[in-house]
Amino acid sequence: MKGLIPRDFILDLLARTNILDVIGKRVKMKKKGNNYFGCCPFHDEKTASFSLSEKKQIYYCFGCGASGSVVNFLMQYERLSFPEAIEEIASMQGIRVPYTDSENNQADQSKQIESRNVRRDLYSLMAKITDFYQQQLALSTSEDAHRYLEQRGLNSEIISRYKIGYAPNEWRLTSQNVVKSKEELALYDRAGMLVTSDNGNQYDRFRGRIMFPIRDRQGNVIAFGGRTIINDSAKYINSPETPIFHKGFQLYGLYEAQEVNRNPDKLIVVEGYMDVVSLAQYGIDYAVAALGTSTSEEHIKLLFRATDSVIFSYDGDNAGRNAAWRALNVLLPCLIDGKEITFAFLPQDEDPDSFVRKVGKDGFEDYINKASNLSEFLFDELLKQVDLKTPEGKAKLSSLALPLLEQVKAKVFRLNLLQELGRYLGLLDVSQIEKLIAANQNKGENTTIDSSPLPKMKLTTMRILIGLLLQYPNLAKIVSDINVMRQVNLAGIEIFIELLELCQQYPNITTAQLLTECINRPYYKQLNRLATWEYHYQDDEIESIFSHTLKELYDNILAQRQDELIAKERVSGLSTAEKKELATLILVLSKKD
Repeated sequence: MKGLIPRDFILDLLARTNILDVIGKRVKMKKKGNNYFGCCPFHDEKTASFSLSEKKQIYYCFGCGASGSVVNFLMQYERLSFPEAIEEIASMQGIRVPYTDSENNQADQSKQIESRNVRRDLYSLMAKITDFYQQQLALSTSEDAHRYLEQRGLNSEIISRYKIGYAPNEWRLTSQNVVKSKEELALYDRAGMLVTSDNGNQYDRFRGRIMFPIRDRQGNVIAFGGRTIINDSAKYINSPETPIFHKGFQLYGLYEAQEVNRNPDKLIVVEGYMDVVSLAQYGIDYAVAALGTSTSEEHIKLLFRATDSVIFSYDGDNAGRNAAWRALNVLLPCLIDGKEITFAFLPQDEDPDSFVRKVGKDGFEDYINKASNLSEFLFDELLKQVDLKTPEGKAKLSSLALPLLEQVKAKVFRLNLLQELGRYLGLLDVSQIEKLIAANQNKGENTTIDSSPLPKMKLTTMRILIGLLLQYPNLAKIVSDINVMRQVNLAGIEIFIELLELCQQYPNITTAQLLTECINRPYYKQLNRLATWEYHYQDDEIESIFSHTLKELYDNILAQRQDELIAKERVSGLSTAEKKELATLILVLSKKD
């Protein structure tokens, strides 16, 4: 591989690594026949469609199309960069990654090493800051913080479980106690914990605030949310984006909820940190919150991976319903059959924190269990805008609903929503609604995406060769002359040549190693598809099929060369050597006919 990590090291590392060992620690797999199967970690499902081949060292999901080598899996599952995934695999093997140090890539190398080390150092620093905040909360001098938490009714068990702490109301006390060097101060700044004023003065971002640590899936503190207790104009402030924190990809409380139940029956989405911990105080330990931002597609994916039932809880006022409508628009393209989505709107002037204190655990759960499902909320909001007693009203409902429904890819969800719309429009046949959607799409307003994870491919000569070579790299030994292929212009020939060279250079290379070698190539997705292509050939037929297809390729090369020479002859004439070559080609190709 070109870059900072030597190719030989990566190939050797993958040869030492069993993909089952890595994925099996994260996904429950069961052997069926020659492969292993489990529920896909990249989309929720009840029937296992995530397959793993130990022989090829690759995985493939028949549901969503996710596929690749162990490197792809870690990049997708752990959200790592390529070098970070290699680092992770190397650490599992107890091996140190040997970065190259040539002059030409020294600057790039420094960046990669920094990226690798900064994450580790930031995790360590955030843990130290969390400990400091907890220590400050334990001090008797933090009377205002204790009084605030007592008023909110939080007990010591919940405070400890969520690692709640206190940032003292001092400009630099936190940094003075946590930071021990200039390097650590730079890291403290990188963690978003430092603010620099216009005149260059630096001070702690969080002061006089109850601190809520935000943790990732592994329990690492990656950011903070702070609630003021000194009447600051900003009631809550959050950490800014950092190398380890991206708020659109995290949900506060999800780690703690899954610590109680790894596979919770349901999750309730609330708006604030205090809502989460207050509900946990009352035994409702399955609440999570977006981090000061609207619900994102990544939030939805996190929720769907964790549970089959999601309840969105909002205030009952207009602001709450508007927030719910924004969440619904994000939800529709992400819907997965088998998931239950409901919207609970609390009584006027209530939030989850205040409401659970009034009605208790049983009362709160009874209330949210009566929440409107997704279709009820969707059509309730749309019907407010139309008058169904008139043809114009029905037409308006259709125009409002169709752009929303055409985003839904989940078949059962889509059918239910179409039936509901048909009931309001007086159309009993769902196919009539589908025709309306098709007509709407033809206007150039189509937002649907083909949900087929692996569209059928036209199996050209080159695709068959590349697909078989990927899955059986030892076939490269059959190819005697690569150079003749360089002389022609055929779609995919450069890719085939590159794979052949790799296979001949590394005779024991595997499918997973080939895919990893090409992971940054623009054609990687096509290779991934071909690596999981089901060709339905018998094992003892593979070599002869590859040889026969290779012969077709050579025939195509000869025919293309013949066409080039004939065209040149007509335009400018041929040299003596070219005339002999053309005569030979005509003779050879005529015999094939």
